[in-house]
Amino acid sequence: MDGGARSGRRRVAVVTGASSGIGQATAVLLARRGYDVAITHHRNAAGARRTVQAIEGLGRRAASARMDLADPAGAPGVLGALADQLGPADVLVNNAGVNRRAAALDETLEGWEATLAVDLLGPFACARFVARGLIDARRTGSIVNVTSVLATAAIRGGAAYCAAKAALWAMTRVMALEWASAGIRVNAVAPGHTVTPMNVAPERVADADLRRPVIPLGRAATAGEVAAAVAYLAGDESAYCTGSEIVVDGGLLLRSGPEALARALGAEVPVEVGP
Repeated sequence: MDGGARSGRRRVAVVTGASSGIGQATAVLLARRGYDVAITHHRNAAGARRTVQAIEGLGRRAASARMDLADPAGAPGVLGALADQLGPADVLVNNAGVNRRAAALDETLEGWEATLAVDLLGPFACARFVARGLIDARRTGSIVNVTSVLATAAIRGGAAYCAAKAALWAMTRVMALEWASAGIRVNAVAPGHTVTPMNVAPERVADADLRRPVIPLGRAATAGEVAAAVAYLAGDESAYCTGSEIVVDGGLLLRSGPEALARALGAEVPVEVGP
């Protein structure tokens, strides 16, 4: 979509957690599509500066601020300060999150609460702030929440993370229902295994063809591939999509439990594809 001026105003996107990985790729792609982009980061200030430089290199305005979603109550103040610099948001991408693992018997209430604060309460606070601004100004907009395939699939050690992402997907649908009449679309993107600093060793992040035989397409996703789905849901091309989720996992969720059992038992039925 063209993020250029509507009624003389340049359109603004906010991307949380945009100092690296999916958030960085999304922020740069939205700038390429014509948005001015405000980003947040937590600890990686150097990465945030690189994102800002990339946005400005495309001829768009950029702003950056530190935001710690472990304190969700502080999110509106940060987003308000960014709006003072670039203008109110037309698009919000809730990307910031933590990918924490702890066995259920070893999990602490503090660890559980910290994961849900960042991965669920933080996105809630950000979405509500942006939606309130859009509604008060009688403007339409788009919110995209980055969930995960682990919102619907279990992984050992993922009690808090899986619960947070599942709740984020449920929250997406409720917000889509409640805010549709105001012209605010709310959707989600669920990445599978993606080559980002959060998921792979630093020396492999630049690997565009990280082989993963268990995934039907045979490799991990790039951050740019996930960003493309986010940008689609953010833009006018998806004007009739709300309460939707795009799964970007290379077919990973197609690997069902029964198929995994068949493979383990050596009972897989061969399937040939070709002329």
